[in-house]
Amino acid sequence: MTTPDPVRIGIVSISDRASSGTYEDKGLPSLQAWLGRALKNPVDFEARLIPDEAALISATLIELVNAGCSLVLTTGGTGPALRDVTPEATLAVAHKEMPGFGEQMRQISLRFVPTAILSRQVAVIRDKSLIINLPGQPKSIAETLEGLKDTEGVQVVPGIFAAVPYCIDLIGGPYLETDDTVCKAFRPKSAIRTR
Repeated sequence: MTTPDPVRIGIVSISDRASSGTYEDKGLPSLQAWLGRALKNPVDFEARLIPDEAALISATLIELVNAGCSLVLTTGGTGPALRDVTPEATLAVAHKEMPGFGEQMRQISLRFVPTAILSRQVAVIRDKSLIINLPGQPKSIAETLEGLKDTEGVQVVPGIFAAVPYCIDLIGGPYLETDDTVCKAFRPKSAIRTR
C-alpha cells in the first residue's frame, strides 16, 4: 500500500471584523477541521485571515498559488453587501472559470434558506490551482463541501468536494484521496489509481 500524496492547501477567511479582532474567526478552524476529516492525504495548511479588501484578497490568492497550494478555499465576503468583494477579487486572478461549483453550492443552500440566491460564490483555476469561494457560516461550509445525506447516511445531494479531486487531477495537481464516509470523491474508472 502506498501512502497518499502530500498536499498543500490554502485556506483564507475574509472578514473585516474577525481580521481586526472584533470577534473570533470561525472560518479557518471549520475549513481545517472538515478537510482533516475528509482527506487521507497529509495536508500542509497555509492559513490567512484578511479583511474584505479586493486587492489584498487577489494578492493573497496569487501568493498561495505561487506557494504551491493545489487547492485554495476561501470563506466570507460573497454576499451582496458593499464590502463583499471576494468573488470579484477571485475572478480577477482567474485563468479559467468553473461555474458549476457556485451553481451547486447555491442549490444545496437553497434547501435551507431562500436567501441562498444572494450568494455569489465562484470557483476558478489559476495555473495548477483550484480556488473556490465558500459560504461564511461553518454549518454552510460543511453542507456545501459534503452535500446532504438522509437519516440513513445515504447521499441525497452531492457536495462540491466530490468533484474537487478529479478537477485537481486534470490540472496537474496531487492525487487527493478522500474518506468515503465523509465525502466520496468521484473519478471516471480510467482515472482511479490502483494500488
